[in-house]
Amino acid sequence: MPTPPPTRIASVDYGNRRVGLALTDPLALFAQPAGTYAPGEALTRLAALHAEHGLAAIVVGWPLEDDGSEGRAVDRVRPFVGRLKKLVPGVPIVQQDERDTSRRAVAALVEAGVPRGARRQKERVDAAAAVLILTDWLEDRQGGA
Repeated sequence: MPTPPPTRIASVDYGNRRVGLALTDPLALFAQPAGTYAPGEALTRLAALHAEHGLAAIVVGWPLEDDGSEGRAVDRVRPFVGRLKKLVPGVPIVQQDERDTSRRAVAALVEAGVPRGARRQKERVDAAAAVLILTDWLEDRQGGA
């Protein structure tokens, strides 16, 4: 029996010091946090996720300016994406506008009842932002459903 094609999708909220990761369920219906890592460790973790689950795609948060243009933040993400493409050849790497995800992540943590001290942990916010990036991408694919 042939192996089914990979269906899980990962997402990345890139930062110079920390990278938040998220992963979908096997049916690619919802996203859940997959941790926060230093950039090099995040690459290793994404390769491990691909080896374990097979990834249908990796969605990278694309930090556009308020006017929708690409600025310095995009220039910082590009080298990471280049390294990622070499690490998982054949896995599509797609961009998702990540404007406002950090603010939305904090709001989601507040709504979920996460205590103030835990909400201030940047690692938690970065992982939540990765979940939002992936959720936004999934919703865009489904026509905004």
